[in-house]
Amino acid sequence: MYQFFVAPEQIVGNRIYITGSDVNHIRNVLRMRIGEELAVSNGVDGKEYRCGILSMTEDEVLCELRFIKEDAVELPVRITLYQGLPKADKMELIIQKAVELGAFRIVPVATKRAVVKLDAKKEKSKLARWQAISEAAAKQSKRAVIPEIAPVMRFADALQEAQTMDVRLIPYEMAENMDKTRALLEGIKPGQQVAVFIGPEGGFAEEEIAQALERQVEPITLGKRILRTETAGMTVLSILMYEMEGKGQNA
Repeated sequence: MYQFFVAPEQIVGNRIYITGSDVNHIRNVLRMRIGEELAVSNGVDGKEYRCGILSMTEDEVLCELRFIKEDAVELPVRITLYQGLPKADKMELIIQKAVELGAFRIVPVATKRAVVKLDAKKEKSKLARWQAISEAAAKQSKRAVIPEIAPVMRFADALQEAQTMDVRLIPYEMAENMDKTRALLEGIKPGQQVAVFIGPEGGFAEEEIAQALERQVEPITLGKRILRTETAGMTVLSILMYEMEGKGQNA
């Protein structure tokens, strides 16, 4: 079942209007035909609209709503991944996998040890590319929302923003208490907002860890092995997905 996203105003009664680049994808890449079924989400209400194709033009695919699938596909917590800017194209992989694993929002963070420095022009281009990757991953994994890729944020600003969240976690190689880590992760409840801070290659500087601790960000351990930046975030998100999947749906 192919998945597409539309704006809420493109769903009118039992008619759904698909426009933009998805039209060419449906007509010329997937070669779908009148009557075939596809899934549509509006990125807001978490519902999956199953519909059949009524007509197609070069600019629009008109669909008729058949039924609404309301099974919750999103995690019952909203996870923001604050990812230290990594080298090369690693951010693309991180975004793709974070979206598949249920992250609600991803914030690239400029940290002291981050090698990558983006000027305004490069950042705009990168953000467009990263958002496109998020959308593609959301479609592939049948997400009900397209996770936002926020503009690059300074570490201090990321810490400040995270103060509004219920749980704040930072994997740290010097953290040792696995029982405490398990308790923190198992104690997360449906409806909470979770911030996860991941350092770039080389990790966070000592003063950044100190700043995080001052802001009540909880250090956690991911085991005795040192994980790459592209692995650490996936590990935390995988654990959270396992812990939270299905919780709160019948509350």
